[in-house]
Amino acid sequence: MATYTMHIAGLTRELPICKVNDELSIGAFIMFGDQELTVACARDLLKLAEQVDYDYLFTAEAKSIPLIHEMARQSGAAKYFIARKGPKVYMPDPLSVDDQSITTLSLQKLYLGSDDAAIMRGKRILIVDDVISTGGSLKAMEALVEKAGGTVAGRMAVLAEGGAAERKDILFLKKLPTFNSDGTVQ
Repeated sequence: MATYTMHIAGLTRELPICKVNDELSIGAFIMFGDQELTVACARDLLKLAEQVDYDYLFTAEAKSIPLIHEMARQSGAAKYFIARKGPKVYMPDPLSVDDQSITTLSLQKLYLGSDDAAIMRGKRILIVDDVISTGGSLKAMEALVEKAGGTVAGRMAVLAEGGAAERKDILFLKKLPTFNSDGTVQ
C-alpha cells in the first residue's frame, strides 16, 4: 500500500493512501491508538487555541474523541462536548442535524442531548476535528451549536485536507494534500 510521510507536532507518521473514488484518494490520518501523536497534537492545538476566546470544546464522534479529551486534560477543562452519530437512551430529547463527510459513504446524522445543549446555550464553542476536508462534518457541528443556542467561537483541526487549507476560518497545524487514484499528489 502506498503511503504519505507526514511530519506533524514534532513527529513523523506514514499515512496509508486510501481510495475515495476513481479520481480521489486521501492520506488516512488515524490518531486512534497513537497516544504520543494525540498528546503532541493536543498540545500544539491548544497553543493555536490561545487566539480564540471560547468556553467549551466540541467535536464529533469518533476519531477526534481522544484528541478533545487530551486537549481538555492538558488545559484543565472540566467539560467538553461530543456530537454522537446516533441517539442514545441517556440523551434526553436530542437535537440532530445531517452530516456528510468525505470518509462516510452515506448521509448520517449527528446528535446532541438537550442536557448538553442547555449548557452550551449562550456559550462560545470551539469546534475541534482531526481533519477538515470538504467541511461537511464541520458544517453539521456548527448547525448543532446554533440549534443549542451557542456561538461558534472558532474552528480548528490537526490537518486541513486539500482545499480546506485555503479557508481563512480554520486554524490547523498542517496541510494534508489529496491524491490522484495512482497515489500522486493532486
